[in-house]
Amino acid sequence: MQLKDKKLFRTQAFINGAWVDAASGATLPVIDPATGGQIGTVPEMDVNDTRQAIAAAHGALEEWRKTTTKTRHRILSKWAQLMLEHKDDLATIMTLENGKVSAKGEVVYAQSFVEWFAEEAKRIYGDVIPAPDGGQRCLVVKQPVGVCSIITPWNFPSAMITRKAGAALAAGCTVVIKPAAETPYSALALVELAIRAGVPNGVINIVTTDKHIKDVGHLLCTSDFVSKVSFTGSTSIGKLIMQQCSSGIKRVSLELGGNAPFVVFDDADPEAVVEGLMNSKLRNAGQVCVAPNRIYVQSGIHERLSQLLVARLEKLRVGGGFVENVHVGPLISEQARRKVLEHIEDAVKRGGRVLLDGRQRQIEDITHEGGFFVHPTIISELPTDALVNAEETFGPLLAMSIFDTEEEAIKLANNTKAGLSAYVYTRDISRVFRVSEAIEAGMLSINGAVISSAVTPFGGLKESGIGYEGSKYGVEEYVSKKLIAIGIEEKARI
Repeated sequence: MQLKDKKLFRTQAFINGAWVDAASGATLPVIDPATGGQIGTVPEMDVNDTRQAIAAAHGALEEWRKTTTKTRHRILSKWAQLMLEHKDDLATIMTLENGKVSAKGEVVYAQSFVEWFAEEAKRIYGDVIPAPDGGQRCLVVKQPVGVCSIITPWNFPSAMITRKAGAALAAGCTVVIKPAAETPYSALALVELAIRAGVPNGVINIVTTDKHIKDVGHLLCTSDFVSKVSFTGSTSIGKLIMQQCSSGIKRVSLELGGNAPFVVFDDADPEAVVEGLMNSKLRNAGQVCVAPNRIYVQSGIHERLSQLLVARLEKLRVGGGFVENVHVGPLISEQARRKVLEHIEDAVKRGGRVLLDGRQRQIEDITHEGGFFVHPTIISELPTDALVNAEETFGPLLAMSIFDTEEEAIKLANNTKAGLSAYVYTRDISRVFRVSEAIEAGMLSINGAVISSAVTPFGGLKESGIGYEGSKYGVEEYVSKKLIAIGIEEKARI
């Protein structure tokens, strides 16, 4: 691995301004998903290590919350600047541990949240409320909620940290970050840059663990010092976090699983649909919570769209993220690979028609034969009871079902407990409004519009989560509102 700044590759956790090992000396391996080989290790921390991190965040809270918004703006702006200056190194680290082909794109995406929240730090305004009578004045002020536990996934190892920690620090909170065991190095590199930007000791802490995740996670949710937990991951773990946080009535922000419908009507532009699927489904090898999982195509356009998809996808190159001209990288693990193959086998078993079979195709670099790869696969005429319709595949499987009417499409789209995102392609503006209002999802993309950016709220309905990230609403998740009622009449004075 060639880095311009080798100090960005950190192999220790970070607590109270110091790079530290686990007290036990234990470590956990980090695997390159493109080869299956070990990259290195990070500390295997337990509850005692985590307790120290929480105590550090608690100890730093009083001073950090008192900093001016101008100071927080300056520090966050510097952090964002450093991320751009070290974009190449951050991308290299990410590709190594995640396999991502478009790692530089994620670094820029991650940086945009820090840049945005640096500005939002200056705009955490309160309110003056008209009093019920003339004898008092009512003010509402916003204050940081306190110490926040941040638990992030492996599929966007940089952006999920900046989207959460950027908002928390802008609001005046301190944080303890527990990154995914698969991708700790990206998180540690970001913390290195945050410290260079001037984040004080104890304000940002990071613990790494795998074997002790159950106990560490429980402490992050139940510690008396923790006021809020922000988690991105599976719905099942999100439900567990809610249960654990309920004992202390803690605030939670949960961005959970999606099972996004991708609805294509007959009047859609088929070329635009193919381009949209390329961008939304195959990004990060399909390992994206908002990626289309259930593709519903109206009968009149189905055959033409199928032909275009096959022609486009069979040209894609699959391989390691460092290989030139590769379009689709590896899945994160062998377990993830097996799940995609299981969904493919189930779809075929239930009568789906295979248009493009990626199970036997070769990857582009023979040195990556030990990696966790699956070529893009297209299966058409999928029955509604197929496994892929019930749960996220999280991989490059394009599973298409056919519908006839608008009402049928809406019913199919809503036939899930998830409600994170949805995609609709049609040129009928009246239909756009009807379908958008009827589909049960927190975010809708119409004709290829981007649904995730620093300026827009990211959040779902139903079992896809609670709260929002990004935009001005993201900061609101990290502040509490306090009413201050002031009596101003002479007789009210003591």
